[in-house]
Amino acid sequence: MAYKIVINKRFISSLSNVLIYLEKEWNKKVADDFLNKVDLKINVLQYHPYIGSLTKYKNVRGIHITKHNRLYYKVANNKVTILNLYDTRRKTYS
Repeated sequence: MAYKIVINKRFISSLSNVLIYLEKEWNKKVADDFLNKVDLKINVLQYHPYIGSLTKYKNVRGIHITKHNRLYYKVANNKVTILNLYDTRRKTYS
C-alpha cells in the first residue's frame, strides 16, 4: 500500500534554501544530485514510512538524506507528512 505524501511549507522553504546554497557554493549538478536524493527518499517513504528513526518529538521520524542533511516527517492516517529538512552542521544557510 502506498501512503499519500503531504509536503509542509517549511520543508519547501528549507529545501529551497539548501538548493540555493549548494548551487552557489558548489554548482548546479551538486544541487540537482541532492534534489534527486531527496526525491528518492520521499519515494521510499511512500511505501516504507516507518524506516526512519523516532525522534524526541512525538510521532516525528527522521531519515538521513546525506551525511549532513536529515528529513523529518510524521506518519498518520495513511499519510506521510514531510515536515522539514535540517542541516545537522548548522541551522541556516546564508
